[in-house]
Amino acid sequence: MRQLIVRAEQYFEFAALRTSWRTEILAGLTTFMTMAYIIFVNPSILHEAGMPIAAVTAATCLAAAVGSLLMGGFARYPIALAPGMGLNAYFTYSVVKGMGIDWHVALGAVFLSGVAFLVLTALGIRQMIVNAIPSELYSAVAAGVGLFIAFIGLRNAGIVVSNAATTVALGNLRAPATLLALFGLILTGALLCAGVRAAILLGVLTTWLLAALTGTIQWHPEPYSVASISATALQLDIRGALGRGLLEIVFVFLFVDLFDNVGTLVAVGKKAGLFDETHKIPRVNRILFSDAIATITGALSGTSTVVSYIESSAGVAAGGRSGVTAIVTGLLFLVALFVAPLFGVIPESATAPALIIVGSMMMTTAAEIEWTDPGIAIPAFLTMIGIPLTFSIANGLAFGFIAWTLLKVLRGRLREVNWMVYLLTGLFLIRFWYLGK
Repeated sequence: MRQLIVRAEQYFEFAALRTSWRTEILAGLTTFMTMAYIIFVNPSILHEAGMPIAAVTAATCLAAAVGSLLMGGFARYPIALAPGMGLNAYFTYSVVKGMGIDWHVALGAVFLSGVAFLVLTALGIRQMIVNAIPSELYSAVAAGVGLFIAFIGLRNAGIVVSNAATTVALGNLRAPATLLALFGLILTGALLCAGVRAAILLGVLTTWLLAALTGTIQWHPEPYSVASISATALQLDIRGALGRGLLEIVFVFLFVDLFDNVGTLVAVGKKAGLFDETHKIPRVNRILFSDAIATITGALSGTSTVVSYIESSAGVAAGGRSGVTAIVTGLLFLVALFVAPLFGVIPESATAPALIIVGSMMMTTAAEIEWTDPGIAIPAFLTMIGIPLTFSIANGLAFGFIAWTLLKVLRGRLREVNWMVYLLTGLFLIRFWYLGK
């Protein structure tokens, strides 16, 4: 047994990453706690497309488990996966409701996008895209994602709310859920200042317990059984997706997922110090194969596109550095497959402080940007601000790419931009033109 443990530590490079089993397990639990909401949010969105809510709940847990276990065991990265927010909304409101496409056919389109991912990865094209990102934008993406998840945390906590006149405004700080979130924020901050390694997890658990004691948790579990997955598993209509001219939909699933995943990968990898000395991502092909297989698995089981989750940053902030973090998260999603309704009691007020704290931690990468050089500062700033304000990692990355390329060209430094960057810039411009119709 001891020999098996030692081999596992060598495989996951514990010594080089300066980590331990305790740290990795706590990090995996922290990541799961911050993203467990997807077990209920994803089914509620896809249910509006006509999909059975219990079946989608099971499919969500299964897809997240498979994706996270692959990412942890095969790619050896502390990045968890699950059906993506935004893409599930596109699936329901744009494709099914907006275009009148049956959900079986829409699932077929998701499957085809996953297969396209797999082919592009096998051909090395996705790896080329990842490697084409200018190293100067890595730090900007990480900082921008920090702002993004902090904004999500502030919104979930009720500290920031929408406002018709000013877009956003201060929420009601006396609301019970907001007071709980503020308590969790202060507690987690104090624990971090005291040097407690499990500060984020303890903050979530303590706030969750306080929410239960004060009766602020609203829990209305739906009838649920693992066997319910049969209503969506293998119910996709691939022939229908091919025969109805839905290649445009497949391209959207492919494009958004690709650059959201790249942005998440860069942000988490940068924060965890997982890049090599040449600013490249080791084993990037394994990462890309893992998320492609996860999307295919999701479509086969009955859910929308599976993506890398930026909430993985919470696990990284808790000390997670190896694939064990993602494996622990994946195992917890497997457990959730059987007892999903129990996780419905985790309130946003308990997880929001973790997102805000992690967001602040990720802002440290902004110090690595050469702000005195306009050719670097402007693309970096547009990337950073574009991610939270457009609520899209892909959009922020697009702003940075376009600005980077145009400024290089206008300064007469055309040879400093490789052909892949030119190609991606063109694709981003085409995408913005298409979205502006």
